[in-house]
Amino acid sequence: MAKKTLPGHHDPEKRDYKGEYAQYHGKPEQKKRRAARNKARRRAEKAGRVSKGDGKDVHHKDGNPTNNSSKNVQVMSKEKNRGMSAPDNLKKKRRSALHSSARSKMGK
Repeated sequence: MAKKTLPGHHDPEKRDYKGEYAQYHGKPEQKKRRAARNKARRRAEKAGRVSKGDGKDVHHKDGNPTNNSSKNVQVMSKEKNRGMSAPDNLKKKRRSALHSSARSKMGK
């Protein structure tokens, strides 16, 4: 019997996680950004504003995860946070990185 994927979910067998890490997530800048997001989450947990499994995200108002000032972070539902539109320049940068990764895999 074939595996079923839920609508809107990616089939993990089709994604190249190792390639994504090598091309994007493993870069030093992205590691620093991820560490800063994790730090903001830990601070919010310590303050009792979020807890594991509560469906909340720690949102950075200015889009900069390294700016963890109390004026820049707020707690909101993950649906609202992840549904927010990123600034156009960030979208273009991400899109460009993903497309160049896909082109290099196809040998173009």
